[in-house]
Amino acid sequence: MKIQIINGPNLNLLGVREPGVYGNESFEACFEKLKKENPDVELHYFQSNVEGEIIDKIQEAGFGYGGIILNAGGYTHTSVAIRDAIKAVRTPVVEVHISNIYAREEFRHRSMISAVCIGSIAGFGLYSYDLAVQALKTARKEDS
Repeated sequence: MKIQIINGPNLNLLGVREPGVYGNESFEACFEKLKKENPDVELHYFQSNVEGEIIDKIQEAGFGYGGIILNAGGYTHTSVAIRDAIKAVRTPVVEVHISNIYAREEFRHRSMISAVCIGSIAGFGLYSYDLAVQALKTARKEDS
């Protein structure tokens, strides 16, 4: 199974950005752990601060991968275009957030993408990504 992880704006700063909210670990370190803990999955990672590049990656992975894990960052709350890209592809998408977006500022409580994803995971730190991998693996077994 191939899974594409896509991280949006400012997530390239994990490990240094607001450690009280996002922790001290870089995503690269998290990604290495994910690969080691899931040898049965071919994991790919992409990060961009640019909305159009995120859309391009969703479209690229959206017809040949077993799943997409998407942390759209701030675009979660604003991007109809990312929502439309998710809706346009066949690959299941799991929405992920490191922090509990519902315990934060009011504007973060509304997701533009949740309704077109197969599920949402928030508030478990970087472990949210592992939960998303497990969810996609389980969903695949149920589809078989």
